[in-house]
Amino acid sequence: MKGRRKEPEKKEVRARTNQQIRCDEVRLIDEDGSQLGIMTPREALMKAEESGLDLVEVSPTAKPPVCRIMDYGKYRYELSKKQQDAKKKQAVVEVKEIKLRPKTEKHDLDFKIKNIKKFLDQNNKVKVTLRFRGREIVYADTLGVEVLNRIAQELTEVATVLQAPKMEGRQMTMLVGPNK
Repeated sequence: MKGRRKEPEKKEVRARTNQQIRCDEVRLIDEDGSQLGIMTPREALMKAEESGLDLVEVSPTAKPPVCRIMDYGKYRYELSKKQQDAKKKQAVVEVKEIKLRPKTEKHDLDFKIKNIKKFLDQNNKVKVTLRFRGREIVYADTLGVEVLNRIAQELTEVATVLQAPKMEGRQMTMLVGPNK
């Protein structure tokens, strides 16, 4: 199927539980959060079964590994909820692009600057691209830099220049971002 993107696979939280825990000794924490000490996994599993809960390895890299007596299904549910909340709070910053030419008239340039300000108000970064066609490339060092500096000057109170004007082939680019 051409053009279809695969859905990103959800990373499932997996911790070793009950019989999957294979080490010489573990540090056990009960359901209240109090430490029961260091013991063999078999003894820890027996204590977990007595309370009707699971033995879950919460810190496998510790010496000895830390295991907790808890309801594993509830633990996985809470972790997935935490991941969803973190994803919701994540700020997505887009890079918008405004393209223009070196001989763009003043009114059109003002209109482009107005659009840049609108993008910056939405907390997006803006890439300003100045394209040179034909023999216009001769004026890249003078007219091109002048146009981009004028745009930067107009945006000083709402934006900061993240990347100064630089040539990339037949176009000059500058990156601006919103003020914090």
